[in-house]
Amino acid sequence: FPFRIFVNRSLALEKIKCFGFDMDYTLAMYKSPDYEEMAFQLLQERLVCIGYPHEILEYKYDPTFPTRGLVFDALYGNLLKVDYHGNLLVCTHGFRFLKGAEIWNYYPNKFIQRDDMKRFHILNTLFNLTETYLYACLVDFFTSCSRYVNCDTGYKHGNLFMSFRSMFQDVREAMDHPTGCYCASLRSLTQPRVTLLLSRMKEVGKVFLATNSDYNYTDVSEEPLQRPWRSYFDLIVVDTRKPLFFAEGTVLRQVNTDTGKLWIGTYTGPLQHCAVYSGGSSDMVCDLLGVKGKDILYIGDHIFGDILKSKKRQGWRTFLVVPELAKELQVWTEKSGEPQGRGGSLLGRGMWLCYAHSMCESPFTNSFPWLLQMPHESTVEHVHVELSESGLLTGHRLNQLSFYGQQVSG
Repeated sequence: FPFRIFVNRSLALEKIKCFGFDMDYTLAMYKSPDYEEMAFQLLQERLVCIGYPHEILEYKYDPTFPTRGLVFDALYGNLLKVDYHGNLLVCTHGFRFLKGAEIWNYYPNKFIQRDDMKRFHILNTLFNLTETYLYACLVDFFTSCSRYVNCDTGYKHGNLFMSFRSMFQDVREAMDHPTGCYCASLRSLTQPRVTLLLSRMKEVGKVFLATNSDYNYTDVSEEPLQRPWRSYFDLIVVDTRKPLFFAEGTVLRQVNTDTGKLWIGTYTGPLQHCAVYSGGSSDMVCDLLGVKGKDILYIGDHIFGDILKSKKRQGWRTFLVVPELAKELQVWTEKSGEPQGRGGSLLGRGMWLCYAHSMCESPFTNSFPWLLQMPHESTVEHVHVELSESGLLTGHRLNQLSFYGQQVSG
């Protein structure tokens, strides 16, 4: 059945010798909104453990409120949506949308200095959705609770003052608290045809995995796969610390896959089959696999950590996974009256939808002009293709198409 492919430049896949993947939200998908609901509940419980009022447990996660790419203002506690230049588009204080004079009071000229990273924190990953909603809940609770006095930069209770900045730090520390073992249970690598995709790629090139997660979180041994999951990759690197991974990197160490612990010392040997490594750098990946930057097509979901740095610093070909575009294109298709057979109804089938843009300089995920445009407004090429189950990723197919139905190369 038909899929839409959006590209912003030509890429001859016969020149690609190596395919790289991020793990979470790229190969492994999370059961939404179940995952976000569980993560939100764990965050609430963690905050209560460190002294926050028990009343915050009454809030339930609402998946319709948060969106990726919002900005949290640690000075005034507002959630902001801004464009590429820093112009303010939407502003909320808790769940209350600010308008007119209120916005101008906080932000003269409805503009923010987006380079002020100490004040403005970009929530640009899918993991940030629960964090985003929690900020709104906390501000809503403390603003409406009679026990607390509202101040411009926080709340006062007796002799204690809690700033929005300290609230942000508490939530960030709660996010880093080791609760991943529970959330990983809602992750799945067995979405349709993923293993087929990896197998076909290995027929024409090398495949590697580079993720910021540690080995114990990355390990999907309990997944019902046809063969051990590590055998689908020529190289597996965990704890990469992207984007540092694309610069000087860290020490490369080998992982004991039986215990999940690291072997002591720096690994200096050749690439071992089904071995797992920790740390390292993109240069080390190229050396171990015997490829150069231009030979690699790297697929990830983070515009800054996966795409921008790998292209700018190493010259890797890049491919961005943007699942939100599926809904956007569905809405656009319905409003434009375009027949569903041309892509609209197919966008909800659980497949990837990707859009790459190699010239972006900002980490603001939802602030790029191309992301705010609909297909009829953009300047990228629109290609309509037919894919069949039997024809996926065989020989000339891999050379002709952006693999897996909906992809974009950069």
